[in-house]
Amino acid sequence: MTAPGRLSASSRDGALARLAEQRYDVIVIGGGVTGAGVAVDAASRGLKTALVERADLASGTSRWSSKLIHGGLRYLARGDLAVAWESARERHLLMTRIAPHLVRPVPFLVPLDAATSRASGRLAEVGIHLGDALRVAAGTPGRTLPRPRRIGATEALALAPGLRREGLRGAVLYLDGQVEDDARLVVSLARTAASLGADVVTHCAATALTADSVVLTDALGDGSFVARGHIVNATGVWAGEHEPALSLTASRGSHLIFRSADLGWPRAVVTAPVPGHFGRYVFALPQPDGLVYLGLTDEPVSGVDPTAPPVPPEDEEFLLRTINAAMQRQLTSADVVGRFAGLRPLVSGGGDGTADISRRHLLLDDPDRPVTIAGGKMTTYRVMAADAVDAVCRRMGVARACSTAHLPLLGAGTAAELASLAAPARFVRRYGALAPELVALTRARPELGDQVLPDQPTTWAELVYGALAEGGLTAADLVERRTRIALVEATRDQALAAGERALELALALVAESSGAETRS
Repeated sequence: MTAPGRLSASSRDGALARLAEQRYDVIVIGGGVTGAGVAVDAASRGLKTALVERADLASGTSRWSSKLIHGGLRYLARGDLAVAWESARERHLLMTRIAPHLVRPVPFLVPLDAATSRASGRLAEVGIHLGDALRVAAGTPGRTLPRPRRIGATEALALAPGLRREGLRGAVLYLDGQVEDDARLVVSLARTAASLGADVVTHCAATALTADSVVLTDALGDGSFVARGHIVNATGVWAGEHEPALSLTASRGSHLIFRSADLGWPRAVVTAPVPGHFGRYVFALPQPDGLVYLGLTDEPVSGVDPTAPPVPPEDEEFLLRTINAAMQRQLTSADVVGRFAGLRPLVSGGGDGTADISRRHLLLDDPDRPVTIAGGKMTTYRVMAADAVDAVCRRMGVARACSTAHLPLLGAGTAAELASLAAPARFVRRYGALAPELVALTRARPELGDQVLPDQPTTWAELVYGALAEGGLTAADLVERRTRIALVEATRDQALAAGERALELALALVAESSGAETRS
């Protein structure tokens, strides 16, 4: 397979060898959305770049988001105009230039019901229109994100049939951005960096970070060595482990997973206000694969493994209680098919809670220490990356302008280009212009077009492609991040077994390809 920016076990081996022998301009530590974004930015400026991750791409917070690319409305409610504007601008770039194949519009409903006074309904509507003003200022066209409007009860129920009918006067309808899969966005960033010349190494621990060196230990081998280059610490909630001067507060965002049928097959995000907290909502977020994510909480936490934090019973109770105030059918824990939580790395701002801490990011640029970039959020990863690479360029004494605002990720294409592809809609939705590469796999092996599990649409081709071209090295890499079939708790063991089988199939295809090349 000759996919652009191909990541595989073989490409990893080559990258490790080069890291041991050569000096780099920049070595990025951390394979989440920020680290992958830094690698894209650095490589696009012509810097010799490596991205190193101790587990897998998107193995931490970057895979546990609500899958939303917020345009700033939630930050307006907190009075943080700067972050709101930055979010609206970055949403515009992601939806129109950088990743329109992965980031697309999603409708939101704010129900106007018996629990919502007319005054509070009008206040919510004013805030939503202020958010739309940011959309206009950012240049996002109305055909991409139409203007918000008030709708009647009949239209609201058509979009969200599970809404409580008693006292429903209608709803405010607005649109925001939703990413197909947050982990897929990170993988796309890493592959884009690789296509620009960056080396990408996962399952490799980084310790003893200095301004221009790091000790790397191959988790799949048995050796350690010193790699040299300007070091960028982009390790998210782990950043404080490598930078003692950094003060971070971890905030837990818990989610519950339901079958779409249990909420009436919603076609819009249902919002439910959190009592006593102006501008804070719980969201029921429909996903493309027949699931709904319910989230999220915003609670300070410490002493928890950030890789896969548990969802505590009190978070589950809070989410159920809040959404049930807006729903006709009362959801219970028995309806929950999966749970996940992520820890947001917030730059500490004092106080007892985390809901009101700013989502701004922080750059630490002490010349005797690694460049550290922390805080922020998924929507604004590109700005964080640009700030970090600007700092590296200053250290190098070179002038290299950032161009990522105009750089499409691998797979990006216009709506017309993507519609013309001879590929199933699911492949186009998840891989964009790269979808024909999965079609080629199913032509070579028709059985790869079959579903992996009966109740989920993920195909074997997606798992095998994850190993062949997207750097998936373990079964967990394939079923937890290249796809998400391990999210449903009842079928997790089956999913992991399928991941092992997919790795075997990928090895067989590589062997067949190598044999064919030798014979030719």
